[in-house]
Amino acid sequence: MLDQLEAVARRSAPAVQQWAVRGVAETSEDLTMRQGVAQAPSRSRDAGAMVTVIDRGGMGYAATSDLSESGLKAAFARATDLAHAVAGRTVFDYGQLAPVAPKGRYASPVEKPNASSGLKARLDLLGSTSAATRLDERIVDWSATLWTIETEQLLVTGDGGSAQQRFSQVIPNVQATANVNGVTQTRSAHGQYNGFCQQGGLEVLDRARFATDGPRVAREALELAMAPQCPSGEMDVILMPDQMMLQIHESIGHPLELDRILGDERNFAGTSFVTLDMFGRYQYGSDLLNVTYDPTRSEQLASFAFDDDGTPAERQFIIEHGLLKRPLGGSISLARARAMRGDIEGVATTRACSWNRAPIDRMSNLNVEPGSSSLDQMIASIESGVLMRTNCSWSIDDSRNKFQFGCEYGRVIRNGQLAEVVRNPNYRGISATFWRSLAMVGDASTFEVMGTPYCGKGEPSQVIRVGHASPACKFSRVAVFGGEA
Repeated sequence: MLDQLEAVARRSAPAVQQWAVRGVAETSEDLTMRQGVAQAPSRSRDAGAMVTVIDRGGMGYAATSDLSESGLKAAFARATDLAHAVAGRTVFDYGQLAPVAPKGRYASPVEKPNASSGLKARLDLLGSTSAATRLDERIVDWSATLWTIETEQLLVTGDGGSAQQRFSQVIPNVQATANVNGVTQTRSAHGQYNGFCQQGGLEVLDRARFATDGPRVAREALELAMAPQCPSGEMDVILMPDQMMLQIHESIGHPLELDRILGDERNFAGTSFVTLDMFGRYQYGSDLLNVTYDPTRSEQLASFAFDDDGTPAERQFIIEHGLLKRPLGGSISLARARAMRGDIEGVATTRACSWNRAPIDRMSNLNVEPGSSSLDQMIASIESGVLMRTNCSWSIDDSRNKFQFGCEYGRVIRNGQLAEVVRNPNYRGISATFWRSLAMVGDASTFEVMGTPYCGKGEPSQVIRVGHASPACKFSRVAVFGGEA
């Protein structure tokens, strides 16, 4: 549907200061096998375009699913009317924005296209994976899921820009629930909210160990149902990558979104404890903390060549040796912030969840870089602590500061050795101080590429896909607690 969009957009565009058309066509398939029964396959296709107009100092948007010349002309007219209506009434003169003319292409690396496997073959794989998860009758619920998404996006600008991007994303999961003597526990392969998400084709399933992971998931569900509650107290903690993902997301990603820092999100998603004066001066974490915005890692869920405003994307340090360097802010927020502090630097990370949403500042691929410690070294360094895996719950205040997170699976660490499994491991902290307790960072052997398809923000609401990668990390003197006895 996007083949003719550029030509149609250029014929339809009005005589305004700046304009852009971002066309998106997306197809998805969601398959589930639960308790040996295939659930109804869900397939969808969605396509349309968002028109942006900047004129007389104002900016307006209009979305349309009608990609004909008449449809785009009508959208341009609405966007132009809105730009003129808000001109002189906004906190920023949009006419000051430099024109962007993106040129290039991006495509996810795909070895095994989804189309190379028929629906029956995919359901058979789900069936065998699900069946292997039910080890005995104490597994009372079990399932395997596979979600695949194909997206084509074309951004055309009035300054001659044309950028085409194609994304292939695969999101698998395996889950088991065990009940033993009245205690029920759920264990998942990568988190109950699909924490293993990558770009690519069906080869992603091999990286996820999808076909063989069911028995492990079931065994660990049974272990948890028979395990004692996690101990409580102040102790050292090792967070594995599938929990570090959530820790990065909530206590680094959201607080550093520049529109949130500027106050735009306070009415819905909240504000941030971070302020503009902190950049370049604030010690966010220990000197072991190195965090990058990295849209160049090809297999990661939110990799791209251009953000949705057309700014070229490149890898940047957000935090280096614990020092806060730059926010997650795109061209519009950055221009606003520079009116208050001229040396602020941003990154190309404005994104929209669909063709009918305007781009806003979003975290994309946000990663903790590997350190030099092996997992064995981290465990051996702890006299009393808990190793935690796989997020299952979270709570954090509106300024993304005070938090309380829970994990599916825990192992006590005693005298430098892994000990018994514990259930309901939880911990709490304060973002502004928690990262300074980072005492050891895992090496490349502990590093995993993960993500989430469910990051919500904005009014109207936008749920977007985000990538996170991290090694295992050790934190000292953390407040840990278990569930009720």
